[in-house]
Amino acid sequence: MKLILTCLFVFALVILLNGHQFRCDYKYSRQAQGWLKLHRIPANWREARLRCHLEGTNLASPLTNELKLAMVSEIQQAALECGVFTGISSFFSRGDFHSVEGIQLSKIPHTWVKGEPDNYNDNESCLLMSDNGELADVSCAETFPYLCYRKADRVFVNNICGTLDNEYRFDSRTGSCYKFHKVPRTWSRAYMACAAEGGHLAIINSDTEATVLRELFAMNPASSMIGSFWKDVAFVGFHDWGEHGEFLTIEGKTLKDAGYAKFSGGEPNNATTGEFCGAIYRSALFDDLWCENPYAFICEKKPDSLVCDD
Repeated sequence: MKLILTCLFVFALVILLNGHQFRCDYKYSRQAQGWLKLHRIPANWREARLRCHLEGTNLASPLTNELKLAMVSEIQQAALECGVFTGISSFFSRGDFHSVEGIQLSKIPHTWVKGEPDNYNDNESCLLMSDNGELADVSCAETFPYLCYRKADRVFVNNICGTLDNEYRFDSRTGSCYKFHKVPRTWSRAYMACAAEGGHLAIINSDTEATVLRELFAMNPASSMIGSFWKDVAFVGFHDWGEHGEFLTIEGKTLKDAGYAKFSGGEPNNATTGEFCGAIYRSALFDDLWCENPYAFICEKKPDSLVCDD
C-alpha cells in the first residue's frame, strides 16, 4: 500500500503543467498562450458554455489577435466551414455583448461577416466565428461546434487524482477518486458534469466501495448544502436505460454483475412513476429517483483518466 501511495505521489508531482499539459484532451498553443480543445459535436450555446465550464475552462472567444489566429487555425484544420460558437453573447442583457470572462465586445478585436450583425427575427444573441475569423450573430438555440480555452497564466500541479480539482479524493481501498457535488443537478446534467471532469457517475462495485461512498456522504451533511432539495440522497451511476423494471449501470452491467445490488427497504418503488435514475441514501443503499429533479451526486474517476499515454 505504501508503494502505491508513493507512486501516486510521484505521479502527482511529475505532472507539472508548465504550458505543455493541462489534460490529455487539450492541446497547448504557444500562440494562444493556453490550452484549446475543439468539440466537434455541435451544441447550443448554453450547452457549450456549460461543457467548457465543467471541464475547468471557458467557451473560447477571440480576446486577442493571437488567440483569434489560434482559433482560426483549429477551425480551418477541422474544415469547419460553418465556424464555431464563441463565448460572446448578450445572455444577460439583449444587445450588450460580453465574453464569458465579462469583457465587452468593444474591447475585443473583431470584424463582422458581411451583412452582420442583423439580429434576424430579433432572436440572435450569440456570436459565431467563421473560418476566416469574422463574427456573425446567430440564435443561441442553434447548434455549432465550439472551442474551450484555458489561459496558461500560472503554473499548475495536478493532484494525486490527476486533476486540478482538489475536491476529488483518492481512496486506496478502491484505487479510485471520488467527488461529492453539493450543487444539485438532474441525473443527465450530473452525468455530463462527471464526464467533463474526466470521470463518471460513481458505480458501486463492492461492499467496500459502498463504505467509501457512505463515508463520503457523511462528510457532506445536509447543513453544508445550499438550496431547497432533498439532501439525503445522491445520484450515482445506474439507470433503467428506458426499459422500466430493470436497472443497469452506466457501463451496461446488471447491478448484481457489477458487484453491488443492495436497495433500501421498499426500493425500488417508482413512487408516483418516473423514478428511473439511480441514487443512494446516506446509508449507501440504493434508491430509484426522479431523473429530472436536481439532487447532489457523486463522481468517480481513475487517477490517470486525464493523463496522456505519451
